[in-house]
Amino acid sequence: MPTYEFRCRTCDDTFEVRRSMSESGDPAACPDGHADTVRLLSVFARTGGSTAAAPFAPSAATSSGGCCGGGCGCAH
Repeated sequence: MPTYEFRCRTCDDTFEVRRSMSESGDPAACPDGHADTVRLLSVFARTGGSTAAAPFAPSAATSSGGCCGGGCGCAH
């Protein structure tokens, strides 16, 4: 079930609510009971995993003199 982040405009507290996607637009009261809340835009990030490539790992092409490791004749 997705988690949605909200901020209370009364007390400025940030809190999370777990609910179904069909209820994602429903209002949420803050834990202190205030009703003036706004849903925040959250960014989903997935880290790790065996299928993710390392962002700056040298590839076979660059470590063995391939393009652009100096062996392809390109103008670097």
